[in-house]
Amino acid sequence: MAAHYDTYDYPNYWIGRDYEHGSEIIALKAFLERIPRISTIIEIGAGFGRLVPTYLYRAKRVILTDPSSKLLKIAREEFSQLKNIRIIHSGVENLNEKLRAQSADLVIMVRVLHHIEDLDKALTAVEKLVKPNGYFILEFPNKMHLKATLIQFLKGNLTFRFDIFPSDKRSKKSRRQHSINFLNYHPDVILEKLEHFGFSIVEKRSVSNIRSAFIKRLVPSYTLLAYEKHLQKPLSLFNFGPSVFVLARKRG
Repeated sequence: MAAHYDTYDYPNYWIGRDYEHGSEIIALKAFLERIPRISTIIEIGAGFGRLVPTYLYRAKRVILTDPSSKLLKIAREEFSQLKNIRIIHSGVENLNEKLRAQSADLVIMVRVLHHIEDLDKALTAVEKLVKPNGYFILEFPNKMHLKATLIQFLKGNLTFRFDIFPSDKRSKKSRRQHSINFLNYHPDVILEKLEHFGFSIVEKRSVSNIRSAFIKRLVPSYTLLAYEKHLQKPLSLFNFGPSVFVLARKRG
């Protein structure tokens, strides 16, 4: 992961993706409203700090972690004036060596799980960081979203919805070159994993439900986001969108 994002212009990736960014902000803000008290937030895979302004006001202490030194350098420059932000260069698998156990009231992990093949190792690290009765906001790419399901149905794959294994979205060439993982997960698998690691599901949201290049050319982002705000909860019942956000609470 580090090598990839140290050589990839990730901030540039977000240019022209106001709708996707805004959709994630809607979900995060809704979840934050459900958490009564937060002292320390750890964001795993924080990158250049894209999401930090969304939750910064809620915590006395914020810890940003990422395996990319390039992205963390951008974040360090952006938030250099803030004394309550600590930055740690690390992947999720090594965080327990660098942070005290049960040190976070809230852990946030967005757009990270698609790069992780060993779910158990990652969730073990998160579980150790979250305080009893603390919270975990997790985003993952949804293998079962509507477009993917329709494509598989048209191909005659009638058992697609029962296939619990992650789907690898890399091209055959990328796989041969052993490029970074890009996995989409079955929602049922992720929810079961969270329960197994001691988390209770508080709320689930379907995110980026109107993600379409064609629609985005026709409709302004602010209009799409107005609809998105009202669609996230009901469409989560059907795992409709390409991205799923989960608010989970660690059992005390």
